[in-house]
Amino acid sequence: MPDKLPYRVVALYHFVHFPDPQAIRDPLYAFCNSHAIKGTILIAHEGINGTVAGSADAISALTEYLNGLDGCAGMEIKFSSALELPFRRLKVKIKPEIVTMGVAGINPSEHAGTYVNAEEWNDVISDPDTLVIDTRNDYEVAIGSFKGAINPHTTNFREFPQWLEQQKAEWEKQGRKPKLAMFCTGGIRCEKSTAFAKKIGLYDVYHLKGGILRYLENIPAEKSLWQGDCFVFDDRVAVGQDLTLTDYDLCHACRMPLTRDEKSHTDYEPGVSCSHCIDQISEDKRRRHAERQKQMMLAKARGVKHLGAIHKKANTGSKQQN
Repeated sequence: MPDKLPYRVVALYHFVHFPDPQAIRDPLYAFCNSHAIKGTILIAHEGINGTVAGSADAISALTEYLNGLDGCAGMEIKFSSALELPFRRLKVKIKPEIVTMGVAGINPSEHAGTYVNAEEWNDVISDPDTLVIDTRNDYEVAIGSFKGAINPHTTNFREFPQWLEQQKAEWEKQGRKPKLAMFCTGGIRCEKSTAFAKKIGLYDVYHLKGGILRYLENIPAEKSLWQGDCFVFDDRVAVGQDLTLTDYDLCHACRMPLTRDEKSHTDYEPGVSCSHCIDQISEDKRRRHAERQKQMMLAKARGVKHLGAIHKKANTGSKQQN
């Protein structure tokens, strides 16, 4: 991680039972606020998930604080560095789930699948009897995935359980009970996906520990089975091998990652539309998007940040998960 950049970013999650999320939320908010930490942290009965940034000392103090919470020692944490603070405000929210699947009774802290480290992942997914499943959404899969992985064609994570139940029914008709290997960006969706798989009777399930980002960070290009780039939920938009930055940008209307060629398409209007969404956006939305873009440009000309702006890629280091 480049130590010369002034801000440190931490992405973290941990599945653990919090009997009273509010009792966790209030002192955590006060701690982050007192250390000038910005970003978003979600807390639920099932655990904690978030990405925040601040000074190196502040983030070091935060990780020590979080690891000191009951049951949170050894939580999944990834760091990066940034030239500018990538978040404008602090949010610590209580939610029904820290990653929304919409299925009751899932407990990844006790029932998730078998972890597979990045160094062992190639052997697992190269087994011809293993079905490799990308648990991410269509717009993420579109720019990269593991060789031979199944794309569920979901638009949000809530759709994944229904897809997996349908697949299970098909496998049962075929007399199959395959070994499953699942992966996602940083590992959090995999834990829920494999826990759900076991809940419905699919017990031979594995998932990539630390997700795609840890794989790209740890596995050299000449040994990598990853193809394309990896969408990330921050200002970098997407990263490549060794977590290097790419040329992708986001369409601020539909959130699709756009290549340089797509940004030169006649359907692309910054902040308003792209070729993926131009036929789906009403004239009223186009006008509102255009006005938002105008206000962002006026704010930029004045040298201030517009509150509705979605920042361009931050100059970040190479070790961050979603």
